[in-house]
Amino acid sequence: MFSKILIANRGEIACRVIRTAQKMGISTVAVYSDADAHALHVSMADEAVHIGPAPVTDSYLRADHIIAAALETGAEAIHPGYGFLSENPGFVDAVVKAGLVFIGPSADSIRAMGLKDAAKRLMEKAGVPVVPGYHGEAQELVVLASKAREIGYPVLIKARAGGGGKGMRKVENPEDFAEALGSARREAKSAFGDDRVLVEKYIAKPRHIEVQVFGDNHGNVVHLYERDCSLQRRHQKVIEEAPAPGITAEMRDAMTNAAVKAAQAIKYSGAGTIEFIVDATEGLLPDRFWFMEMNTRLQVEHPVTEMITGLDLVEWQLCVAAGEKLPLTQAQIPLTGHSMEVRLYAEDPAKSFLPATGTLYHLAFPSAVKDGTVRVETGVRSGDAVSPFYDPMIAKLVVYAADRPAALSAMANALGETEVAGTVTNTAFLAALVRHAGFAAGDVDTGLIDRDLAGLVAPVAIEAGARELAILFASGLLKRPVLGDPWTALRGYSHLGPLAYPVTLEEGGATTRYGVSVLGDERYGISSSGGTQELRVRHGPATWHVTGKGINLHAKAITIPHGVAVLAKGATATFTVADPFLLAEAAGGAGDRLAAPMPGLVKSVRFAAGDQVKKGQVLLVLEAMKMEHSITAPHDGRIAEIASEGTQVKEKASLVRFEESAIDPAKI
Repeated sequence: MFSKILIANRGEIACRVIRTAQKMGISTVAVYSDADAHALHVSMADEAVHIGPAPVTDSYLRADHIIAAALETGAEAIHPGYGFLSENPGFVDAVVKAGLVFIGPSADSIRAMGLKDAAKRLMEKAGVPVVPGYHGEAQELVVLASKAREIGYPVLIKARAGGGGKGMRKVENPEDFAEALGSARREAKSAFGDDRVLVEKYIAKPRHIEVQVFGDNHGNVVHLYERDCSLQRRHQKVIEEAPAPGITAEMRDAMTNAAVKAAQAIKYSGAGTIEFIVDATEGLLPDRFWFMEMNTRLQVEHPVTEMITGLDLVEWQLCVAAGEKLPLTQAQIPLTGHSMEVRLYAEDPAKSFLPATGTLYHLAFPSAVKDGTVRVETGVRSGDAVSPFYDPMIAKLVVYAADRPAALSAMANALGETEVAGTVTNTAFLAALVRHAGFAAGDVDTGLIDRDLAGLVAPVAIEAGARELAILFASGLLKRPVLGDPWTALRGYSHLGPLAYPVTLEEGGATTRYGVSVLGDERYGISSSGGTQELRVRHGPATWHVTGKGINLHAKAITIPHGVAVLAKGATATFTVADPFLLAEAAGGAGDRLAAPMPGLVKSVRFAAGDQVKKGQVLLVLEAMKMEHSITAPHDGRIAEIASEGTQVKEKASLVRFEESAIDPAKI
């Protein structure tokens, strides 16, 4: 076994690998960019090596820097995690050439499965069913459009390299094909350095079911059962679970046998996943599944497999890479209970899941983590920042229970106890999915989220009393009682009459001024133009208890820059305390500019200064966090200035300015 390994990754997967290595007595080396100098994975590792600036092209994709770090620190092997260089055969070759061990499959296996078109041709020869489509080499628009007509619309354009939904577009009509192809190619080129695509038939009611496989260097291959990853948005997984809802023994046997056959066809060694698309229009039938692709690495969702088998897949990876045989035979691998995983992201579901950044001023996870029914995989702590340079995942919440209904209940509780302040998250969206009647019944497919999106992203009503608690907190009068301090209860009290402490909140672009007074005996008054409200506030072991007319709130309150976050029942309500020096500046805005919603690269520009545009037209495409975001015109008007293609912009930087005379205020 190895004595020291280097983890060529960051975030939660780096932390995950480090934990298993520590359990096995293996020393670890972390690598980090400028943005990750104080990251959790750096502090967990025994050693850490700086490998470059924040952009991934200058750090986590620098194979030479990573290999040099391994050699300098005396590491014997490199674990790639997932993403970055994990499925790059050139990196594997370089690792082996340097005399190191790559903890994963061979470069030949990665090459065989790395390009979707070639992989599907290989699977056809191996007798594994593949979805109807065009997997050829020709990439001319006229050829691809012709093949799409032959296949029959709707079709799916897919980048032949990579995964994660990047470079993937569904096309309903022939007239939309050229635009979708161009967009898919740009995104694929940016994410994978390869803009070639394949075209496949779009399945009407698809389910995404994958099989975890494992091979060793002695010719042994086993499966560790299936995972259902059908709940997706933008072709990216949102909730994963195992076993797959509604699967029969016959269906499982057919899929797992096909998965093992696929792995054997390329003499696979290490952890891998065979992904299948399933036509669920008539349920799960053993002749209605097709090979999509193979991920030649550890999957993000591997914890659900670990929970139902009781196995440590990273430990298996290390053992196989060290030359050992698989620890168990197929008959010895157990399958018990039900596990489910959700991906907690810094993103705004109400704004088309726009990735978010920010500082995690408060981060707390469910108490059930202590008894093993809830597992949290994270690479961040309270006080860390969600960087614009990397994937905005905050954590993965994983639950385990005896059956699926119990797992759903456990996940609902886990989400209700998860607390994040400092950035917008998809927590409420995930909770709505867990409560979704169709999902609870196991009637899932990859289109579920899109069909019911409006209800799933509907704003969550602010808990009664949350605003009042924020106002009290912002006033500075509400403090935890200090044990043994008799003056705590008199803070802000005036013998001559209650003093009104001013607080101005900004909500929805409007500001409201409040006055807060101390009435004594844990009572406070909040006055505004609508009158005065009296409240009583007590501090319990973990939360504030606010009572008043129509209010009975138990919540936490966290002071954040320029505001207060109130956390209750898994939801976070953020209230901005207005800065009077900025109010005048904000009031002077004429609505004649479009600002960048996040840091990013201007990937393409559709118009020029002087052009007349109509409301809803795409003006430019901003690439951020490896995804393309269309910036559209909010109203009719004439462009005065527009950002140049290839420009790197900061958050809130001006992208487009309209001629003021062309703006109709009624359309803003």
